[in-house]
Amino acid sequence: MPRTENDTWDLASSVGATATMVAAARAVASRATSPVIDDPFAEPLVRAVGIDFFTRLASGDLALTELDSVATGGVGNMSRFADGMAARTRYFDAFFEAANAAGIRQAVILASGLDARAYRLDWPAGTVVFEIDQPQVLGFKAETLAEMGATATAERHPVAVDLRDDWATALTTSGFDPHRPAAWIAEGLLGYLPPEAQDRLLDTITELSAPGSRIAVEGVVAPREVDDEEIRAQMQAVTDHWRTHGYDLDFAELVYTGERTEVAPYLRTLGWTPTVVTGNQLLVDHGLVARDDSAANFADVHYVSAEKL
Repeated sequence: MPRTENDTWDLASSVGATATMVAAARAVASRATSPVIDDPFAEPLVRAVGIDFFTRLASGDLALTELDSVATGGVGNMSRFADGMAARTRYFDAFFEAANAAGIRQAVILASGLDARAYRLDWPAGTVVFEIDQPQVLGFKAETLAEMGATATAERHPVAVDLRDDWATALTTSGFDPHRPAAWIAEGLLGYLPPEAQDRLLDTITELSAPGSRIAVEGVVAPREVDDEEIRAQMQAVTDHWRTHGYDLDFAELVYTGERTEVAPYLRTLGWTPTVVTGNQLLVDHGLVARDDSAANFADVHYVSAEKL
């Protein structure tokens, strides 16, 4: 069903299901012959959510080639999606590793979903990881990982709040200190926010960030020559193709299209010093195949990291 102003979700519905999809892709990437990432929690978390389609994908019971349909114009190519998630995951892992090395001991994961970095990264002593997401999402993940016997490798503070609400107050109430540097990530988030909400999010992060703080964001800017209806048609083709494999989720109803502020220039106006790398460059850097088909032109995917002066 279409997004509404106050909609909620769990990991099997609406936007939450996309977190499960990404975790399934991380599980696929972790099984690669020469894996770029190793996420041992991805597959069991996907299994626990219980969506059969993603469980079969995460476990290898559903071959990637069955989903790589030419009919979708390449947009639903799961092999390329898994490669993209591997490169993206490694990018944000490396961001936190660099922040740790710089002495930053507060990490904030916005819309954390099934992100298990609080459990799988090697955090320095004294690091606090704040995970922000819907209460149902955080509760499910914590319970599932506890049942697995997993323990966090940092001091983990779940912040159960919707990013449309006063999440800044919830974060500081949970122990976040705005007077100390922090490392923030917004991975795979901005496309699920209206353009104006994206700006508000970056404004609030800036207000909460002491000098020396860092941020890493995945930005997607729709090219002006491609209209929203064409983008949605491509998403619908993916939905229709995946429906034949028993999974029904209308991706076009989950995202907000239309022109939005480019992240790097906007952060610069807020006092950050950004560095940008394209999604294709990340693929090349990790020995993965860059995208050269027409589907890649539907969104200019780029990754921005920045430090606040």
